[in-house]
Amino acid sequence: MRYLQSFNRRLRYLREQAQLSVSDVAEICGVQEAQVHSWEAVDARKRGYPGISELLDFCLKTETPLEQLLDMDDGAGGQLDLPGLAFSNSDDLTTALAELEQTIGRFQPNDQEQELLRRFRKTTDENRRMIIQLLGD
Repeated sequence: MRYLQSFNRRLRYLREQAQLSVSDVAEICGVQEAQVHSWEAVDARKRGYPGISELLDFCLKTETPLEQLLDMDDGAGGQLDLPGLAFSNSDDLTTALAELEQTIGRFQPNDQEQELLRRFRKTTDENRRMIIQLLGD
């Protein structure tokens, strides 16, 4: 969470500068007002953080550079490490996201695997143990 250490203060500052209410930010990000309140919480124990889609929605819809919300000055040269995007050879976000979607797609279970998982979840604990034993732990 090194990029989010001062996120709560930065979000509140940017929201107030743009004269946006908590309700406005909630609508922009597609979340409940309570979530935005948790993002801005002073008490770290009550603080929440937006997901990547909410963060990007806010930045794109308010034309706010991502660097203004995140702590980017840790010597990383301004490069944001997003898990899953490190494999991309492209500087274009659209291309990187398309590559990420392809990578995720390779790990999605096919129809047969989904059916096996569905049946496994519905069976008894004893049957699950037997299945795991048959598969060789």
